[in-house]
Amino acid sequence: METQDKVRPSAVLNSDFRKGMRRLSSSVSLITAGGELGRNGMTATAVCSVSAEPPILLVGINLGASIHDQIMQSGSFGVNLLRPRHRHLADRFSSGLSGEARFEHGDWQQGALGVPILEDALASFACEVIKVVTVGTHDIFFGQVVGIDVGDGTPLLYGGGQYEISLAANPLDYHATL
Repeated sequence: METQDKVRPSAVLNSDFRKGMRRLSSSVSLITAGGELGRNGMTATAVCSVSAEPPILLVGINLGASIHDQIMQSGSFGVNLLRPRHRHLADRFSSGLSGEARFEHGDWQQGALGVPILEDALASFACEVIKVVTVGTHDIFFGQVVGIDVGDGTPLLYGGGQYEISLAANPLDYHATL
């Protein structure tokens, strides 16, 4: 079945949409790019698994983001899942700094496809862009994972407009007492 874009003006206020989305907690990632234009990156929560075979991730990048054109030009991106101790990096990568200045902190390595990989990330993925879909103000980049590093621990979470404490690892801690 062929689908068509059905995006049309909405009666939903942007402020209401943003307020609703702030109720969604997500892992915090640094999306990175390398290549001829140098290193760049941004903080993101718009990361999602698409397929396990082959392994494919998607990231949503605003058309006006400084990293957008670098991903388009290089055809690759990195996804670095952050730990709670990386909060300062999440803040740095979402600040007014751009390009190489964002990489002055953290232990950065060059990963597969030349994408910057955070050495002690909870998990890092190097992805080759296989498809780009424009929807509204963002491009959705689909990337086939060609390199991965995975560690142990808990993710840095963001929800309600702030960083959150990771949930307890013991499943019994989630059961309500009656």
